[in-house]
Amino acid sequence: MARKASRPLDRDRASLRQARHWVVNQLQEWGLGRLTDSAELLVSEVATNALRYTRGSVHLSLRTRGARLTCEVEDTSHTGPARRRAGTDAESGRGLELLDALTESWGTTQTATGKTVWFELKTSPSATETTL
Repeated sequence: MARKASRPLDRDRASLRQARHWVVNQLQEWGLGRLTDSAELLVSEVATNALRYTRGSVHLSLRTRGARLTCEVEDTSHTGPARRRAGTDAESGRGLELLDALTESWGTTQTATGKTVWFELKTSPSATETTL
C-alpha cells in the first residue's frame, strides 16, 4: 500500500528537531520503525542544508511505494548540493557521504520553483540481511 505524508518546515532551528520527531513518528505509525535511525539522520542532514543555504519555503515529504521509502526536501534554490572535503575534526561537510553510505539511491530533481533533494531507503530487509 502506498502512503504519503508531508509538512512545511519553518525557517528556524527548532523546525529541524520537529522534522526529526515527525519523521520518527510517521515511520512508526506506518510500521517502519527499523528505518527511523537512518531516516532521521538523513532528513536532518538534507533539511539542515535547505534551511542553511537557501531562502524561501522548505517542504518535507515521505512516501512509500513498493519496497521503498522516499524522503524529499524541497526548497526554492536551483543550486544542487556540493560535495566538500571535510577535515577529520570538521563538524560539517559529510552529508553527501552519509547519503552515499546509507541510502539505496539519492539525487536532486529541478522543479519550477527550485529543487528537491530526495533519497530512498528499502522498507524491507533483503534475504541476505534476514539470514545474518
